[in-house]
Formats: sequence, C-alpha cells, structure tokens
Amino acid sequence: MSSVLKGYLELMRPANLPTAAADIFAGIAIILYLRNIEVLSFFSQNGSDILLLVFSSVALYAGGVVFNDVFDAELDALERPERAIPSGRVPKRNAIYFGTALMLTGIALAFNCTVLSGIISVVLTTAILTYDGYFKQFGFAGPLNMGICRGLNLLMGMSILGSLTHWYISLVPVVYIFAITLISRGEVHGDNKKHIVWAGILYTIVILFIALITVVKTDNMLVLAPFLLAFAFFTIKPLIKAYKDNSPKNIKKAVITGVLSLIIMNACWVAGFANWQLALAVLLLLPLSMLLSKLFAVT
Repeated sequence: MSSVLKGYLELMRPANLPTAAADIFAGIAIILYLRNIEVLSFFSQNGSDILLLVFSSVALYAGGVVFNDVFDAELDALERPERAIPSGRVPKRNAIYFGTALMLTGIALAFNCTVLSGIISVVLTTAILTYDGYFKQFGFAGPLNMGICRGLNLLMGMSILGSLTHWYISLVPVVYIFAITLISRGEVHGDNKKHIVWAGILYTIVILFIALITVVKTDNMLVLAPFLLAFAFFTIKPLIKAYKDNSPKNIKKAVITGVLSLIIMNACWVAGFANWQLALAVLLLLPLSMLLSKLFAVT
C-alpha cells in the first residue's frame, strides 16, 4: 500500500466506520419493533434502502473525521506529527476536497432513502462541522456536540420509514459519547481522574436506561441480558484501569474501547427490539473494527 493511499485511509479512521453502520441497524430495529413491522421481512424487501442509510452514515462519519484532522492540522503538527496531514502525505487542501466529497455523498445517499433521512443527514453534517471547527475546544459544549452527532446517526436509522416516533431513545448515545469525549480530554497528557469518574457515572446511566427502555417497550429482557453484560464489561473494565493508573496510555485504551463498544451497545438495541440472531450479526462488526484498529488509529 502506498503511503499516500494509507494517508487517505488513516484520515477516515476505518476502525470507527463499522460503529456508524451499527447505529443504522440499531435505529432500524428499534423503529420496526415500535411500528409492529417484522424485521427479517423488512430487511429482505427493503435491502436497498438499508444499504443507502448504512453507506450514508459511513460516508458522513468518514467526512467528519477527515475535517477533524483538517481543523487540527496545526495542533497535530506539534502533538501527532505522524498523522497524514502534518506528515505531508495528504496535503491539507486535498483533505478538504476529500472530506467535502464524502459528506456530499452521504447527504445524497440519505435523500435517496427518504426525505426525512436526508434532512437528518444535513443536520448531522452541520453538527459534525460545528464540532470539528468550533465547539470541540469548549469544556461542556464539545462533548455534548459530539454526542448529538451520534444521536442523530441513530435517528437517521430510525427515519427509514419516513417518520419518527420515540425520538428520545437517541438521547442514550448522546450521553454515552459525551462520556467518551470527557475521557479523551486526558489522552495526550493524562491526569483526568475527575472526568473518568463522571464517565463511569454516565456509562452506568446508559446501561440502566437501555435496560429500562427494553423492559418497558418489549419482552426481550432475557435476550438483551448477555449483550448488556458484555457492554458493561467492555466499557467499565478499561475505565477502572485508567483511573488506577491515570496515564495517557491507559486513557487512550479506555477511549478506544469506548468507541469500539458502540457496536456492542447497538447490538444491545437490536437484541432488545429484534432478536438475538440479528444482534449477533451486528456484534460481528466488532472483530472487524478491532482488526482495523490494529492497522489504523481510532482516535
């Protein structure tokens, strides 16, 4: 693989992209259950619409992290000079063109599914760019903005029928991503125990809320339980380690695990609102992400 091609791939954070696809599958499973539509039948009859939303979400996520590196180019030149833009493998202007193409592609694909999906994709693109270019630097607003991006991604999956109900479910990934973004504040220099404590509280709220919604809306708690336990284990364990040894290395591991565990969280939604077979299929995205994380940076 040429260094230039690898540079463009690095900009897109390939390991993170399956987490965006998992959001869409989770959103679809939730809305189909709530509208009393049989999941497997819908998937077989509407595969093209599902793929449109999956690739739209992936393109928007990829475009967002490209622009993240565009806006951080000067800082990365000091803290992460090995990255694609500061190392010179991808000129900053080319990265801007690349990110723009990805985002326009994502928006076009969403509009080809439903008008509502397209509108959400535009709002999501705006939220991504405001985070990358402005709110990221602010204490509370940055993590909240990032969380909103992930909540909108789940909503885009829920929009596949052209209308939205039970939108409040999208607040769960908002809280979760808020927690991960708090943890990442110490990724370079360490010393963020206070943020880790808050992240642990928010993680617990997320786990309890997923269980509560499943109990209230479905009768699939027994199906959900093993997936939810796996989610709790994978997220809390590295957090405890990062608190005990508050080094940049352990903090980074907690962030990476938190990001990749989005797939497990989405498998929880699918288990709670569909069935264990589809949940397991979503969970199989995790080994792919883990493999890609060994080849490309997650954060």
